[in-house]
Amino acid sequence: QVQLVESGGGLVQPGGSLRLSCAASGSIKNIYNMGWYRQAPGNQRELVATITRGASTNAADSVKGRFTISRDNAKNTVYLQMNSLKPEDTAVYYCNADVIDRSNFRNYYWGQGTQVTVSS
Repeated sequence: QVQLVESGGGLVQPGGSLRLSCAASGSIKNIYNMGWYRQAPGNQRELVATITRGASTNAADSVKGRFTISRDNAKNTVYLQMNSLKPEDTAVYYCNADVIDRSNFRNYYWGQGTQVTVSS
C-alpha cells in the first residue's frame, strides 16, 4: 500500500557532503515520525536521526553537528543532509516512516536502502 524510495547515495571523499532523499507514495493519509537508519557490513542497524511531523528532531551522537534531517510534508519526503563525512559513515542508509493510510490503518514502512561510501 505504501512505498518508500531513497535516493542520493554514492561515493564521496572524507570531508565531503551528500543529501539523501526519501519519498513516500501510495495510500497515504498522513505521516507522523520519519527517520533515517544505517547499517554497515557486520554491524547492526542503528538510528541516525528522526523527525516529527512538527519538525522536532533527534540525532545520534555520532552525527550531531554534521547531519541534518528535514522533511516536506506536502511532498511526503524526508531528507538527510550529510556534511563532513567520515569513513565510518559508510553504510546502507534506510528511511522509515510512521504512516496512517487512507483506510486509517497505522504501520511502519522501510525503504530499500541507498549505499553511502566515504573513501579516499
